[in-house]
Formats: sequence, structure tokens, C-alpha cells
Amino acid sequence: MIAIDAAVQRDQTGHALSEMNSGAGKSVRFVVSGTVQGVFFRAATQEQARKLGLAGYVENRHDGRVEVHARGASDSVEALERWLWQGPPNAEVTAVEVVHADPASAGQPAQEGFDVR
Repeated sequence: MIAIDAAVQRDQTGHALSEMNSGAGKSVRFVVSGTVQGVFFRAATQEQARKLGLAGYVENRHDGRVEVHARGASDSVEALERWLWQGPPNAEVTAVEVVHADPASAGQPAQEGFDVR
């Protein structure tokens, strides 16, 4: 597995502190291709995103790819992107398409948590 090297600030209870209000936020949609369905890709992505303090969701697409919407600190979103290239042990990722959301939306309040849909 790839090591997650992004520093995530945490409060006294260990919950990640969002940097959204400081202007350091980023909102990105990733579309991951390869052998990414039926290999626990969504659950593993949710676990990584939560460790990084990100909000958003991951879902299977009808075309066999996985779509990830992530919002949070820039360093954390970039760390998730690096992890997506490897994914869980049985995944074989061939491409990660990155679509940056409208920069204005990055400053909007993020949904809480990271869900599997």
C-alpha cells in the first residue's frame, strides 16, 4: 500500500480539522479506470478519505469506472489522488482522470463525512 504523507491537523478528539474556511480548500472529481469494481475500491477509498479528513463520496459508474468527489485541504486531496493510482490490493488502476471543480465551490461549506454510494 502507498503511504499517505499529507499532514492533517486534528482537534483534541482526533477529528480532522477542515482547512476550507482558510481558503486552502480544494474540490475535485476523479474518475478511476481499470479493474476498480468488485475489488473493494469504494470501501478502501472511503477509508483513505476519512483518514485524510476529506468530505465527499465515491460511487461505481455504469461504464465500469469509479467516480470520486473529494473536498478538503489541498494537501489531503492531492494525497488521495496519489493513493487512487494504486487503490486497494486487488485493483489494477490504468488511469485517474482529474476534473477540478469551480474554484468558487471550494470555499463553500463541505458536506460532513465521506460516503459510499
